[in-house]
Amino acid sequence: MGDIGFAIGQIPPAAADVLQGRAAFTTHPKIFLGTFIHSRSLTELEYLHNAAVAVDAEGLIVAIEKDLDLSTPSLTRSAAHSLLSKLNWDDSSSSVEITSTNPSKSQFFFPGFIDTHLHASQYPNVGIFGNSTLLDWLNTYTFPLEASLQDQAKARKVYTRVIRKTLSHGTTTAAYYATIDVPSTNLLADLCLSFGQRALVGRVCMDQLGPDYYLDASPEDSLAATEATIAHCRKIDPSFGLVKPIITPRFAPACSAPLMKSLGELAAATNLPIQTHISENVNEIALVKSLFPWQEIGARDDSYAAVYDAFGLLTEKTILAHAVHLTEDEASLVAERKAKVSHCPCSNSAITSGAAKVRWLLERGIPTGLGTDMSGGYSPSVLEAARHAVLVSRHLAMPDAGGEEKDKLSVEEVLFLATRGGAEVVDMKGRVGGFEVGMEWDAQLIGLGEEEEEEEEDQGNVDVFGWENWEEKVAKWVYNGDDRNTKKVWVKGRLVHQRK
Repeated sequence: MGDIGFAIGQIPPAAADVLQGRAAFTTHPKIFLGTFIHSRSLTELEYLHNAAVAVDAEGLIVAIEKDLDLSTPSLTRSAAHSLLSKLNWDDSSSSVEITSTNPSKSQFFFPGFIDTHLHASQYPNVGIFGNSTLLDWLNTYTFPLEASLQDQAKARKVYTRVIRKTLSHGTTTAAYYATIDVPSTNLLADLCLSFGQRALVGRVCMDQLGPDYYLDASPEDSLAATEATIAHCRKIDPSFGLVKPIITPRFAPACSAPLMKSLGELAAATNLPIQTHISENVNEIALVKSLFPWQEIGARDDSYAAVYDAFGLLTEKTILAHAVHLTEDEASLVAERKAKVSHCPCSNSAITSGAAKVRWLLERGIPTGLGTDMSGGYSPSVLEAARHAVLVSRHLAMPDAGGEEKDKLSVEEVLFLATRGGAEVVDMKGRVGGFEVGMEWDAQLIGLGEEEEEEEEDQGNVDVFGWENWEEKVAKWVYNGDDRNTKKVWVKGRLVHQRK
């Protein structure tokens, strides 16, 4: 069935602008018809078949209708026109776009993925870890690459590639780390806005524990540079509708006490989000304890989390990446401060950091999302992170790991983490991550392939035979899917990716 009605098969002008790298802030109203799947709760997916969703020119969902008769193209057109009439929308071909799923290709609309932790500047190193652990890996691979992106041409190439690649995998929102360089960071913000990806963009702050060629000169310089990137984001997107700055101390060992204190004060003054790393590696934890005697900094104990808390960096807007080795007391502190965790299972495995206990975090009331953590992680796909989260949880549940059956995560749970859970982590709960009236249309059209016959086009690794129920189709997608199944992607109602 595909696109029906008006402007069949065409990318709308506003979306075409985005695809060409020019931001478009409004677009045509849209009506989507067919099957919609999203998380109703942590453990339950809601399947809306024969439904219609209306999205206005600002990208807001304004109506959802269920139990329609979409059994033929003509009835689908009739349902669309009926909804147009109820909304008093002009039904001319130039004003409303209508898109429907194709049942024979097992198509469905799904919320856009939210990547709560990734390093845009490290994308060229994806898949390159050597045999290093975290601290060696930073010095061998990471710092040299990040420093090289002071070259604007190189930075543009890297950032353009990572934005396009993540969009192609259905990532509609990304929490990015850039570099310490202000122009390079500002360029990442410009490109995210240009391509239409919703993004948190952070200039990396670090004034110690790095090579001489890649350090902020002083806490004062680091703060001033951070304020410069905040001002730039406010200039290009005053309402932070798509691109928002995020305060980014790299991690405690790379930041002096004066720097972290000033960043905590900046966060309090601006009410901006914060992102950093915590308890990724046991050697890192020992280093934090040696660098920050807890009595001297006024921390409540000698834990990693207490260091951030002492400097005002543990807040309800804080994203803590990894949290592999948190103690019970730290989890209590994180929950008390309402901070969030980005679970990065691919990276934790690749760099031999450990296995984060997601069920344990959730039971303690800590909101959790998924992060690809490129280039510690090897894939730009949040779907890959979701399947890896399932596998890591199953290893934790094995008897020799001392776990329990309840430690296992389900398909439904990891898809929640990838959408609604991620939305809460990036402080966008109720705004994105699901299909409800009043939420913004950040979505992807997923197609799993023909049920009856083979197509010439490569449909990917998900084989659908026609007898699977929808729960089984979704499970196949989680375990076997990739970007070939992501046919179209919208952010705030604008088409930002379309597979050829």
